[in-house]
Amino acid sequence: MSETPWTIRLLETAEEMTAVEDLQRIVWPGSETDITPAHLLVTVAHNGGVVLGAFVEDELVGFVFGFPGLEMLPDGPQPKHCSHQLGVHPEWRNSGLGFALKRAQWQMVRKQGLTHITWTYDPLLSRNAYLNIAKLGAVCNTYLRSVYGAMRDGLNAGLPSDRFQVDWWVTSKRVERRLSRQSRRRLGLDHFLQADSQVLYRTERTPGGLLRPPERFAPLEGRIALVEIPSDFLSLKEADFALARDWRFFSREVFETAFEKGYLVTDFVFERSEEGGRSFYVLTHGESTLGDAE
Repeated sequence: MSETPWTIRLLETAEEMTAVEDLQRIVWPGSETDITPAHLLVTVAHNGGVVLGAFVEDELVGFVFGFPGLEMLPDGPQPKHCSHQLGVHPEWRNSGLGFALKRAQWQMVRKQGLTHITWTYDPLLSRNAYLNIAKLGAVCNTYLRSVYGAMRDGLNAGLPSDRFQVDWWVTSKRVERRLSRQSRRRLGLDHFLQADSQVLYRTERTPGGLLRPPERFAPLEGRIALVEIPSDFLSLKEADFALARDWRFFSREVFETAFEKGYLVTDFVFERSEEGGRSFYVLTHGESTLGDAE
């Protein structure tokens, strides 16, 4: 008997890719132009890419797709897998389906002999940060400004499309431990504070209870730094668009400064609170956590 209500399998046909089109319209409503078309997905699947779908009783409820790419390194171009989209039907969010799709992608890409997967996501979306960094074990030291230009879908419209580009080293011990069947020991905020982590700034809340960024942050000095972001950025954006813009430009400065100084995003912590929760990125100086560290 299956432990989960879904089945994940490779997608290849035009009919299957049309279902992916339809699911995109549900996940990212409001802009037909930003839908990845079925004919492109078919081409990806038939030319070395990976398109995976999750089904519950023959209904597509999630998908992930990517394709082979090249990255320019000092030793010349090296192959990688570029993961472009992960979408989960709203009724199946917070079910573990996103993690399951990425784990299936990890298995397929390893079979292709590739060791590196990259993708982008909005660094202010705490749910995505928790999945990508804390659960999957990706790391990040690349901040891309307005990488997709002006986006028109309902989730992204109106703000610069700044993104983290994360690195997922699929054969590293770090990633293998996080994707093993044994759950990873969860590290809370107290663990990092007890390790003398530097809190770069203190936040306050507006009279309406929304998290407000400070005007400045402290110089980065410690081995580990904590960077707070709103726990529900999309709700904040809907309630106060100007405040959302403030967060975009403030966090841009924080992360660009940290990455220039050699820090690496290595973990993400969510702590429940009376206000609904607090979310922190964990930044580590150097790359010591890429090997044996969990």
